[in-house]
Amino acid sequence: MVELCAEQDPARITTAAIAARMGVTQGALFRHFTGKDEMWQAVVAWITERLMRRLDAAVDRRATPLMALEAMFMAHTDFIVEHPGVPRLIFGQLQHAEPTDATRLLRSMLAKYRERLAAILTEGRASGELRADLNIETAATQFIGTVQGLVVQSLIDDDVARIAEQAPEAFLLYRRAVQAREET
Repeated sequence: MVELCAEQDPARITTAAIAARMGVTQGALFRHFTGKDEMWQAVVAWITERLMRRLDAAVDRRATPLMALEAMFMAHTDFIVEHPGVPRLIFGQLQHAEPTDATRLLRSMLAKYRERLAAILTEGRASGELRADLNIETAATQFIGTVQGLVVQSLIDDDVARIAEQAPEAFLLYRRAVQAREET
């Protein structure tokens, strides 16, 4: 379904299209899922597991909070480039007026992401690597917003590869905003 989301509006993806992409019948799909909502929930669970595992692996190898933030940023943008349907799926799910199980899973994932960021930012502030006056909540929001800005611009330009090109410079701008200033 993630691949289909890269090609078309997720709200318009039919179970027939899903079955055709998977090379199975619709009946086979419904032996595993009670409906499309359950399919979306499974896809969101897949995204959550893979993205969070990738972020954790990137962060765990880094010696300093700034290095961890950069590794997390690049791992996230690389994931999007590899799976361009993910942003469309996420944005589509978050637009539902009534929360679905998939929406609740997404919100839970985003809360875990934010907690992970806040922990790194707090560690960086405590170590003196990040600004002493850094507002952790604002810095986490800006980090996520920087990734989202790259994603939205790539959707507007219909060029996901631009994310990979622009990510290093975008992170550098973020880094300059949060990094402690050296005394001269």
